[in-house]
Amino acid sequence: MKILLTLFLLLSTLLSADELRDAYEKEFTFLKAQKTELEKRLRQEKLFQTKEVAITKQKVQNLQNRYVKLSQEEKNLENQMQKLSVKLDDKRSNKEIITSVLIQAKSLLEEYNIEVNDKKDADILKVMRKAFVDGAHLYKQLSSLEKENGKFYLTDGTKTDGTIIKIGNIAAYGVADKAKGALAPAGNGEYKIWNQDASADALAFAKGTPRKDIKIFIYENLDKDVEYKKEKTLEDTIKGGGTIGYIILILGALGLLLILIRTILLIRAGSNVKEITNTVVEKLRNNKPQEALEAIKGYKGSTARVIKATLRNIDKDRDHIEDIVTENILNESSHIDRFGNFVLVLAAVAPLLGLLGTVTGMIATFDIITEFGTGDPKLLSGGISEALVTTMLGLIVAIPLLLLGNLLSGWAQNIKDSMEQAALHIVNEYEVHKEK
Repeated sequence: MKILLTLFLLLSTLLSADELRDAYEKEFTFLKAQKTELEKRLRQEKLFQTKEVAITKQKVQNLQNRYVKLSQEEKNLENQMQKLSVKLDDKRSNKEIITSVLIQAKSLLEEYNIEVNDKKDADILKVMRKAFVDGAHLYKQLSSLEKENGKFYLTDGTKTDGTIIKIGNIAAYGVADKAKGALAPAGNGEYKIWNQDASADALAFAKGTPRKDIKIFIYENLDKDVEYKKEKTLEDTIKGGGTIGYIILILGALGLLLILIRTILLIRAGSNVKEITNTVVEKLRNNKPQEALEAIKGYKGSTARVIKATLRNIDKDRDHIEDIVTENILNESSHIDRFGNFVLVLAAVAPLLGLLGTVTGMIATFDIITEFGTGDPKLLSGGISEALVTTMLGLIVAIPLLLLGNLLSGWAQNIKDSMEQAALHIVNEYEVHKEK
């Protein structure tokens, strides 16, 4: 642009005014035409860009729509995959259940000589249907009441012939001339009469008229012998406590004996308190202390001895008399409190011995478990019985000893209080009537 202006200035200096005007008009016309051409090209370019933008927007919109559609298809496919996965898991689970049912059916039904085809090429539906039909037939058969002639053992160990009434495969009754009642497994598929009386129920089943309430022995199988039920006596319970249990009982018997002796001593010590006090007071009101001493000379016991000592020193100082009363009551306390502390000691020792028995019983139980395992509960019953029985015996002995021991201690204290009250009452009566 600068070059054109320079040329234009050079030309303007060389050319005249008319020539300059003509040249300027030509240049203006050229520039105007060029401007028009550029404006046209600009409008075409804008139109082209507008179309391109519209086309691009449409492509973007189409891509967005396609993306949304693909996303929805993806979600649908995921849902279908989840449903198919659930169906696959169900089929696998059903297959496992069917396999488990077939295994159980085979193991259970083969005991009754019923075959179950579990081969891979077998039709599972047919096998399952047959197994259910055979199981229903077997259930009906086992739940029915059957009678057959057979042999069973009596309670003395002898074998007898009779009628065996089977209630499915869980219970049975036996009816024979020598005995009637419920049957229990005797081992090796044989029966024996149970030692609980159920003869009326056996006869009712034999006649086909079972009663509403029955005595029955339910068993799992006949392979293992079942021991007779034995009523546990007090002697059996004590034996279960072992040596420590016997020691606790001996201590309990000793404690009761001491309580009995202590009760007799307290009865003697506390007897005739009011009678002696009234006799002495009556004599002292007449100012006759020596006659009061002679009047109670025939009485025996702690109270009588304390009051006699009081009357012997009745004419001395008040402080001296009170000291004598206190001294005599202390002397009698050893007689009144005799065996009291020992009874309480026994009450405290008994539960400790029970705890010792518990510990020794559990040690014995764990020793058996270490040697033989936990397969047979009968091996463990001895140690557990000792552990529990000794604790029970310890509490049975301790509770009454502790209760009676404390009651007797309270009784002894009341006797000592009554002796002191009686002695002081006599001293007060003597002083009052002495002043008169």
